[in-house]
Amino acid sequence: MTTTTDTALSPRALARQRRRASVARFWRQYRAERAGLYGLTALTLCALLALFAPLFVGSDVSSVTDAPGRPMQSPSAGFPLGTDQFGRDLLGLVVWGSRVSLLVGLLAAVLSVAIGTLIGVTAGHFKGWYATVMMRITDWFLVMPTLVLAIALATVMSRSLTTTVVAIGVTTWPTTARLVRAQTLAVETRPYIERARALGGGHWHIMSRHVLPNVMPLVLAQTTLIISSAILAEATLAFLGLGDPTVVSWGGLLQDAREAGAVSAGDWWYLVPPGIAIAVVALAFTLCGRAVESVLNPRLGVSR
Repeated sequence: MTTTTDTALSPRALARQRRRASVARFWRQYRAERAGLYGLTALTLCALLALFAPLFVGSDVSSVTDAPGRPMQSPSAGFPLGTDQFGRDLLGLVVWGSRVSLLVGLLAAVLSVAIGTLIGVTAGHFKGWYATVMMRITDWFLVMPTLVLAIALATVMSRSLTTTVVAIGVTTWPTTARLVRAQTLAVETRPYIERARALGGGHWHIMSRHVLPNVMPLVLAQTTLIISSAILAEATLAFLGLGDPTVVSWGGLLQDAREAGAVSAGDWWYLVPPGIAIAVVALAFTLCGRAVESVLNPRLGVSR
């Protein structure tokens, strides 16, 4: 006598099972990328530090009136990274600044990738005059210096974190648009796209159900790579005095150090910690991005 299995898997449960298997397979392959693991470890530590910064240093660390030390103190037992021009603890400022730098970098990268993905998928799907116009606009953004455009936008708009995110996001999307369009054109030639059209699938159905899932691995890899560029761009804008002056960020600390004459005075403790923090986070995101790129598309030949 035959017995029925526990329960037949529903389509939704089967889809969840496949997603879990896919995630497990991705993690196994990612763990083989040693550089990617180093980058992921560094990012996890930075994220935890930024998340729990109020517990470590307190929300009053940026207060000028309640500064605990003397201006421009060198590193000591009480202040491991010294103090700034107002007597504030630089270690606390670097920890607190990680919140703004990481947040702006993530949001700017998401905005950039969202714009690039939208333009890339639609230009690859519709073709014709629409694709021509979108690609000419993309080419114009590609030949223009990204930093110059971001500075122009940040100068015209009010100085705030939103302005910084928008200025970076709307000037760094062309590379993503080009890559996504090329992938979309390749996906559109596959037989199941023709079958979907023959069965009456509309433009939205084809783009959302067939094209977008196939370009998402590329979008994910591109996002991790753009975040590092976005963090560097945020630091550059803040260093040029175009960031929000009311918040503490790593680029803002470098700007404060420049204004305080730390370079000429040789006060290295004011310059080195935020600079190292920017470099470490940018490198960590780049390592993670390369590892994700290698796992999702081994044919790219990214070395381990």
